[in-house]
Amino acid sequence: MIVYGHRGAKGEAPENTLPGFVHAYRHGIRHFELDLVLSKDGKPVLVHDLSVDRTTGQKGDVSSYTAAELADMDARRNTSSWPRKIGIPTLEDLLDQFDDLQHLQLEVKKDSRHRLNILCNRVTEIIQRRDLYETAAITSSDTWFLKQIRRRNKRIRIGLVAERKFPRPLNIATRLGCDYLCLNWKLCSKELVANAHRKELHVSTWTVNRIHDMLQLEEMGVDSIITDYPTSTRIFFDNRARALLSLPSSKADNLSGGEALSAG
Repeated sequence: MIVYGHRGAKGEAPENTLPGFVHAYRHGIRHFELDLVLSKDGKPVLVHDLSVDRTTGQKGDVSSYTAAELADMDARRNTSSWPRKIGIPTLEDLLDQFDDLQHLQLEVKKDSRHRLNILCNRVTEIIQRRDLYETAAITSSDTWFLKQIRRRNKRIRIGLVAERKFPRPLNIATRLGCDYLCLNWKLCSKELVANAHRKELHVSTWTVNRIHDMLQLEEMGVDSIITDYPTSTRIFFDNRARALLSLPSSKADNLSGGEALSAG
């Protein structure tokens, strides 16, 4: 099961900041989920909310600030502590930082149609120019936006972000031609995962912070989890894998068949 760092490593470092991604990267994380909003000067920037109020000492909408102004803010408010000032980066800043990331889920929040249309063009252009077809997926709960991405370039992978049972997320994801189904983990069931896999969808669940819940989702067959604590989660699963390798073969077979999960 793949472990994605949520907004970089939200529980371990300030969310959606370069130091947060670097922190998780140094601990072996190569899969990340992050949020994109359009700046005043038309650049995709890494921020969860449409305003800067929650994570910085500033006030106002992200759309009121240029990327340079956002980069100069201090994005450590109401998030994990960090010793130094950290600004809001652009998507290009993040992509310039690393050259061997395995996958990114780029989540786009609901916004005005005009701004989403510009953001759609910008993100499409970045994916095409950097050849990120295999290493990025655009995810959103906004079905109009996902349709626009698909209309611009059918090679770009898309994913539906769903947090409610109705309307049925699997049906919507299938209609849109999605590659990813990104579920609130509490919606997950073995039947839903199996049905999604039959439609060749990657099932990713968010936000999963307890090992017990991760093990239950693993048993359901989910493909990936998105967690605020990617480095400690990675340590747990790495240690479990090493423990299985060190067991006599007969006992290891029993554990891999499900016994290990029940211990969670």
